[in-house]
Amino acid sequence: MDTDRTLRVFTDFYRERGHHLITGSTLLPPPGDPVLFTTSGMHPLTPYLEGRPHPGGRRLVNVQRCLRTTDLDEVGDSAHLTVFEMLGSWSLGDYEHSRSLRWGYELLRDGFGIPHERLHVTVFGGDDQVGPDVESLGTWRELGVPVDQTTEDNWWSNGPVGPCGPDSEIFVWTGETSPQGTPTTDPRWVEVWNHVSMRYRRHEDGGLQPLERPSVDTGMGLERLVTILQGRESVYETDLFEPWTRLLPPLWDLDEPSLRLISDHLRSGVVVIGDGVRPSNTGRGYVLRRVVRRLLTSLRREDPSRTLSDLPVELLRHTLDHFRLTCGTEVVRAELLREERRFDTLLERGRRLLSLPRYQGPLSERDYEYLHDTHGLPRDLVVGLRSRE
Repeated sequence: MDTDRTLRVFTDFYRERGHHLITGSTLLPPPGDPVLFTTSGMHPLTPYLEGRPHPGGRRLVNVQRCLRTTDLDEVGDSAHLTVFEMLGSWSLGDYEHSRSLRWGYELLRDGFGIPHERLHVTVFGGDDQVGPDVESLGTWRELGVPVDQTTEDNWWSNGPVGPCGPDSEIFVWTGETSPQGTPTTDPRWVEVWNHVSMRYRRHEDGGLQPLERPSVDTGMGLERLVTILQGRESVYETDLFEPWTRLLPPLWDLDEPSLRLISDHLRSGVVVIGDGVRPSNTGRGYVLRRVVRRLLTSLRREDPSRTLSDLPVELLRHTLDHFRLTCGTEVVRAELLREERRFDTLLERGRRLLSLPRYQGPLSERDYEYLHDTHGLPRDLVVGLRSRE
């Protein structure tokens, strides 16, 4: 099942059940939101989960574009990406959590063809404030899906205060053998979908107040789902990254970790630029600049002559089309090359600075901080320049 069909199956399933398809077509949060980028499918819906009426009604579904920088150091493993998409469904005070779980099971089994025996779930087992989630426990047992109870792992909250509640995490077996162990004992059980029963509001004193209108919030990472449905070990082996893994290796001789990081960061840079952000030294622009300079540092590590001017336009077009961005490839290419020229200027300044006597020996943390804060030279760039001396 390719990515486009996966998206259609998900959205059609919920639209057939009365859900209104809302847009998730931008990384930029609504005006007044203090965060730089949307980080989850539910983020733009927080006011509605807290009780405000949504213009689209009480049943919603979307595909939300997201960006997270907290996982930058993990990009390149089998699952983490800087820009990704979340499949989400919501009941804003409409149907109960049990129905959400049953629909989720039906979609995974019948819509996506995941065998019943490859499913396992975990539910909230209770703590000193809230009892176990017996509703979810009973639902999964009726469906015949193996279920474990945990505490911290099955309680969802939107920060230290705000809406929260117990959740059910659905796992899929990805091993080549018959399913073994449980999600808490065997990493071949991969979490694919989270269904949150939004029942409470947590106050600053830690106390919980039941919400007048409980809601259901579900979130499933598209890229992780596609990896499972296509029987791949890594998201980089799916059709989402097929053009990257086909076109970059002949162009640049990269090891696997570098190929993954550069593919992810270039793809993310294209999306952020397509959403109207431009590189700068503050805010969203700084996030974009950091991503582009990280990929350039990795790209130039083995061969300083490599340049983004050689990047095939097909990769830009594929990314813009997938994320439904109307920005032309020429605009994206021009911004990437402009930032590459700035990076070259930064490299030259860095070489001059690091040639000074004070930087000839081991560098202290204070040296790294000074080079970054005063001259804009990040640690990984300084390390790379010194390694070439």
